[in-house]
Amino acid sequence: MSLWRTKSIEDSLADSHLEHRSLKRTLGTWDLMVMGVAVAVGAGIFSVGARAAGDYAGPSVSLAFVLAAITCALAIMCYAEFASTIPVAGSAYTFTYATLGELLAWIIGWDLILEMLTAAAVIAKYWGIYLSLVFELWGWNVPDTLNLLGLQVSWGPFVIVAVFTTLLVLGTQLSARVGAVFTIIKVAIVLFVIVVGAFFVKAENYSPFIPPARPTEGGSGDVWTQSLFSFMTGAAPAQYGVFGLLAGASLVFFAFIGFDVVATSAEEVKDPQKNLPRGIFGGLAIVTVLYIGVSLVLTGMVPYTTLAEAEDPSLATAFVAVGADWAAQVISVGILAGLTTVIMVLLLGLARVLFAMSRDGLLPRSLSVTSDKRRTPVRIQIITGVAVALLAGLTDVGVLEEMINIGTLSAFVLVSIAVVVLRKKRPDLKRAFRVPWSPFLPILSAVLCLWLMLNLTTLTWVRFLVWLALGLIIYFAYGRRHSVLGQQNRADAVIAQKPAPE
Repeated sequence: MSLWRTKSIEDSLADSHLEHRSLKRTLGTWDLMVMGVAVAVGAGIFSVGARAAGDYAGPSVSLAFVLAAITCALAIMCYAEFASTIPVAGSAYTFTYATLGELLAWIIGWDLILEMLTAAAVIAKYWGIYLSLVFELWGWNVPDTLNLLGLQVSWGPFVIVAVFTTLLVLGTQLSARVGAVFTIIKVAIVLFVIVVGAFFVKAENYSPFIPPARPTEGGSGDVWTQSLFSFMTGAAPAQYGVFGLLAGASLVFFAFIGFDVVATSAEEVKDPQKNLPRGIFGGLAIVTVLYIGVSLVLTGMVPYTTLAEAEDPSLATAFVAVGADWAAQVISVGILAGLTTVIMVLLLGLARVLFAMSRDGLLPRSLSVTSDKRRTPVRIQIITGVAVALLAGLTDVGVLEEMINIGTLSAFVLVSIAVVVLRKKRPDLKRAFRVPWSPFLPILSAVLCLWLMLNLTTLTWVRFLVWLALGLIIYFAYGRRHSVLGQQNRADAVIAQKPAPE
């Protein structure tokens, strides 16, 4: 059936050499490691651990980060096997097209667009807000919004998106070099915060390491804000105890999302069979160490109950509680540097997914044309930048934050399943990296990611289904009829029906 037609790996690899539709291989292992750290270490490192400790896990939040890192590593292993086997743009979209068929590939591509578009817009919005906060530290009163023709416009997103869109048009390697500078700055700030915070750590704050469980007050009344799992089972939300630890792991897992974006750059990697797995896992290892270090310092500085009482707990909450108010200023600069690189990598990833889908004809093929000199997808990169800037600058994107998570996790689930499928369909393929203990680990990865999806709110699921419905309308109205693979199949069928010459 045409909906389940698959694109051969050989065709995908051949497309990466098409004239005017191919990307330049310039990235090495170091570039990929920096890209992974750049997209994962953002504002979340200063806030998500505090929220998880105060509301769910207590001092055991460091263990929650370990569990989340393991879950992420399982999914990333599947990405690494695919990316080293099919080193072309598109990430999960391309992998799904080669294994599970065109319809599911479109759905996962559409989900990736949702993930990266909303993430880039949300983070660009926050970048503008934190820029104004940094200006305040210097004594400058610069508002983060302007009134233009009756519209409240956030000017910060337009500035940062324009800068990185220009850099990405000029070349991926140039963007990676600029991103590396910001990444080194923010990692240095994180290490500085860890070292300084260690002087305020008190051993008694780690006890009890896993606080005794207790029911969450008032969490199950609202149908739309409770998790889908709670809605389906009637289970009360968990706070502290073992289930609180698991809930905390679900929350901090989202601090690791973004490594799938690194895989979208596969077509621009030198020696991808070696560099992709090394770069992805190297970045994940660095991020995990940083997160665990921050969480240990955080919960050692103050009792977890102090974080629970705060309205919006963060690392700054702990420093203010011990009298080190100056650290809040350093953290604000760290957040700004962190958000800067996240925006760059998301703009890159979003453009690469759209590039792959348009090259396959599921979106207009004119968008996938690359420049002669720099071999970057100029049209898509500019369209992407404009869309993100408008969404961040003119709308309240905060309500869409959880859409980032559900888009990512749906991709993780399908990629994990696709690894098992490809092993069965094409055992002959050369794989530079292989997920160990297959099919057990890929299936475990899919189950864990599905569990995390069920922990998202019912309202997020409803919005997700609406997005999928919109995507299916576009696919059946345009993508299915203009698919390059579909046109090839129809041409082959016509040739096969012609009578052989006598």
